[in-house]
Amino acid sequence: MSERIWDKFLTERDKAVFAASGFGSNAGFGKRPALLVIDVSYAFCDDQPLPILDSIKRWHTSCGEDAWIALPYLKSLIDKCHDKGVPVIYTTGVRREDNWDGGSWNWKDARFKEDTGTKAVTNVDGNQIMAEIAPQPQDIVVLKQKPSGFFGTGLASYLTLLGCDSVIVTGTTTSGCVRATVLDAFSLNYRVAVAEEACFDRSQASHAINLCDMHAKYADVVKTDQVLAFLDELAEDLFDLPTGTPHR
Repeated sequence: MSERIWDKFLTERDKAVFAASGFGSNAGFGKRPALLVIDVSYAFCDDQPLPILDSIKRWHTSCGEDAWIALPYLKSLIDKCHDKGVPVIYTTGVRREDNWDGGSWNWKDARFKEDTGTKAVTNVDGNQIMAEIAPQPQDIVVLKQKPSGFFGTGLASYLTLLGCDSVIVTGTTTSGCVRATVLDAFSLNYRVAVAEEACFDRSQASHAINLCDMHAKYADVVKTDQVLAFLDELAEDLFDLPTGTPHR
């Protein structure tokens, strides 16, 4: 088996346990997938590819340059889904201007109260999805306030409406909102794939180990080119997507 991104963080005991336990089997792709793009907004990416320690001075949630390394992989998946008529569903945050509805985020994030939606130093809305992968009229945007894209949102009902049996998860952070979304998708009995290079985190160790955990139990963590090859095999126009035009 080829080396995985998480291998260098595992002890020999860990490797032996995974080999003996049966975890990490490949579940395979579903037949009717949706691509989930989790929180690829300026608050997590910045509006320019700065080193992370510089970027978090501007956006304290930024993942720095790793976000920009992931961006071409994300765009390749989004473009392929658009070409094939596969649903693309984005998530991003929504918050009152006074941050009252931040709730429990206040308890674990010492800089949370700095966020008011727009960062004065950039004059950009932190919840705005990056222009390089901006949603198109046929895409769906889900607004959320907690880590999982499913919690308190219409995501599951949209997947039902589309007739999806599976999700391909991308975005950020691998250890946070991506993982939370993957666990909820798994719990709802969707087949789940995670595109490895199209996910990113501010902690490289957390990124790798959470990919390891997800691959062991909840998802197939696969290379982006494997996802693209799978999407190429799908029939076109499997889905009744939004038109993006006003209903009359």
